[in-house]
Amino acid sequence: MRAFLSYTTLRLAIFVAALGLLYLAGARQLLLVGLAAVVSAIISFVFLRRQREAMASNISRRVGRVRERLDEGAKTEDAD
Repeated sequence: MRAFLSYTTLRLAIFVAALGLLYLAGARQLLLVGLAAVVSAIISFVFLRRQREAMASNISRRVGRVRERLDEGAKTEDAD
């Protein structure tokens, strides 16, 4: 959960920073939001690789544990 919150907070901060800089550059309304989304996505893709991989690893481990529990439950049902 910590990796998810860290990654999400950093993504939001990058988006807000891009929004502010583009506003100062003269972009307004829908153009401002669209450009900020594209710019922040590119910056996040490049600079937040480590955080994204940590988050993906945590999610993968959780999904693996849930699958194991489901398999165990299915095996006990089949044994009955």
